[in-house]
Amino acid sequence: MKALLNKAVGRPEDLVLEETADLIATPGHVVIDVAACGVNFPDALILEDKYQVKPERPFSPGCEVSGVVRAVGEGVTHVAVGDRVLAGGSYGGMAEQAMMKATRTFKIPDAMPFDEAAAFMMTFGTSWYALHDRGQLKAGDTLLILGAAGGVGAAAIALGKIAGARVIAAVSTEEKAAFCKSLGADEAIVYPRAPFDSRALATQFKAAVGEAGADVIYDAIGDDYAEPALRSIAWGGRYLVVGFAAGQIPKIPLNLPLLKNCQIVGAWWGGWLLRDPQAFAESGRALFELYSDGKIRPHISARFPLERGAEAIRKLADRRVLG
Repeated sequence: MKALLNKAVGRPEDLVLEETADLIATPGHVVIDVAACGVNFPDALILEDKYQVKPERPFSPGCEVSGVVRAVGEGVTHVAVGDRVLAGGSYGGMAEQAMMKATRTFKIPDAMPFDEAAAFMMTFGTSWYALHDRGQLKAGDTLLILGAAGGVGAAAIALGKIAGARVIAAVSTEEKAAFCKSLGADEAIVYPRAPFDSRALATQFKAAVGEAGADVIYDAIGDDYAEPALRSIAWGGRYLVVGFAAGQIPKIPLNLPLLKNCQIVGAWWGGWLLRDPQAFAESGRALFELYSDGKIRPHISARFPLERGAEAIRKLADRRVLG
């Protein structure tokens, strides 16, 4: 099979396409003939050893795939050879075959295209877990989403509206703001690129969420945007730490959560699904039901052949994608 390989710490441009041995399913795993591989922010981080998981090299990036089951390992009973599936892992997707844990492999509806399947679970799964399990989002809440035009942000808009929240999308360009409005965001604001006046940005966030503040803040970008956003939180609000797409891990003055009596809550979807596979499976079933009902659908902004996978990762890492 062909695989796009990372052989040393480096950039997406350093990936090489090579022939490698076909995969053999090990116990508890599934080998999939890959039809499509989603591209997500961890795919850029893992190449530079900046992700929570650091695989032995060489490896293929790619956190989620869709395709047809080629083989199943011992103990796997819920999927069989020939089934159409999606699956997720930490890496291994940018190849003609991928081996994934059976607990992270789902059959997909017959009407679900492979490209949408490969862009579905990480984005909607992350946002479902963050908003419902960690953020306790409820109808009538005000939800502020940072990085709202990205994959997880766009999913958070859809799930926030389904939950009955007032959704405010915060993004870096007018194009992204229009995109978020098209997805159903009630309002969209454009924040500046760093460096910027943090007090001015805090004022902008406060004006957008209103006097009562944001009940839930969904932060997938971090860096210097975090503190100004936290200053706009409601009394007793929940600040969700989802990721750091802006590049730096922020430092938060701890007097802010004290003064707002709020929670700063981690929302690492990957760690959760490993620790509670049953709850993960239940969330997957709920998301498939929403998809089948036509209420959620991933937005795919571009498609690339396997040999151009580095371009896809670079475009996402540079924050030049919608969805």
